[in-house]
Amino acid sequence: MPFLDWYLRRSLATWLLLHSLVLMSLCFQPATTFPKGCHSSQEDGYKILRCSNAQLTEVPKDIPNDTNRLYLDFNQIPYLPSDAFRNLPVLMELDLSHNSLGHLDVTALKGLSDHLHSLDLSSNKLVSVNKEVFANLKARTNLSGNPWMCDCDLQELIRMVELDPSSSNGIVCASSVLEEHAGKPFLQVVKDFDLCNAYKRTTDVAMLVTMFGWFAMVISYLVYYVRQNQEDARRHLEYLKSLPSKQRQNEEPSTLSTVV
Repeated sequence: MPFLDWYLRRSLATWLLLHSLVLMSLCFQPATTFPKGCHSSQEDGYKILRCSNAQLTEVPKDIPNDTNRLYLDFNQIPYLPSDAFRNLPVLMELDLSHNSLGHLDVTALKGLSDHLHSLDLSSNKLVSVNKEVFANLKARTNLSGNPWMCDCDLQELIRMVELDPSSSNGIVCASSVLEEHAGKPFLQVVKDFDLCNAYKRTTDVAMLVTMFGWFAMVISYLVYYVRQNQEDARRHLEYLKSLPSKQRQNEEPSTLSTVV
């Protein structure tokens, strides 16, 4: 009996110890980590990560790859680097509004073309963007509230992008190839004026002016060269006339050859 009691007590202690370890492992199981200032939620089956007004100066690198909607608005992000969102294969909505974006790498949105439905780049500092940034992108895009330079590049970019209809009038020319367009909505400008044709005409005129300048320089040089040689020949002939006749006859052939 003493042995049986000892065995039972030892078995009970072992079971309680194992049970405690299991409970501790469950309690201290590490939770999914999120970027600082961000919090996760779920709505209608979509996983949402909100990093709004989190004082971010760059795109976080530890965004969960099952995120469907990502809000990075009201931060101080100045630049989108290459493949900034390459590890987000199911991202459908991306909000980058109210940041300090002034430049987008040409491959910044690479990998989002098939599934991204909404892209908000409004209220940033975009002046000009390479149209290849939006190559094959099907997302409805908001580009309003940026200090755009209205030129042929912007005209070609707008033709490529599917604009959010509610934001179209918010694309305003902060500057333009023609000063009278500054301050006007971009769509109003291109409705009456083809910026790409204007650029082509300006380029053609510049080329003609440059070619005329070079031609004038060549002609001026030739005229100067001919006049200079004529003056030298005239002075030499006058010198020969001042020489005695015999010496002049000996030097005339060489003078004639010089003039020719």
